[in-house]
Amino acid sequence: MEQPLPPRPDAKLHGSNRCFGCGQANPTGLHLQFLLAEDLSVIGQPVVSSAFEGHPGYLHGGIIATLLDESMSKAVRARGFTTMTRHMEVDYLRPVPSEAPLRLEGRVTRNEGRRHWTEAKILDGEGRLLAQGKGLFIEVRPR
Repeated sequence: MEQPLPPRPDAKLHGSNRCFGCGQANPTGLHLQFLLAEDLSVIGQPVVSSAFEGHPGYLHGGIIATLLDESMSKAVRARGFTTMTRHMEVDYLRPVPSEAPLRLEGRVTRNEGRRHWTEAKILDGEGRLLAQGKGLFIEVRPR
């Protein structure tokens, strides 16, 4: 049974979340929300605005990369780690439509000390794979 991914434990310490991907306090952001699955993978179901298009009707490649990055980082956060992206690979397989239901999936594939390897997918409403990515996230410690 999926449930909403809880906010970061330190969210109140830093005030409003202005993250471009998931920050509800960012007026120009994507406002992504994720669900947590039993296996600690994450799922998002956004409809991304045409304001983030490259070609008319399709999302800009940087936004596609952001969707994958957010999915991977939330999968790591679901395991209780605060991390930053160290390396990310993106495979753009098909154009990703704007203003259409998407499915984001993110999961951790391996952990080793402060290093966390991840993968993510973007699927359309029919379940077709549109883009996928892999990433390495490094745990950061609060100052």
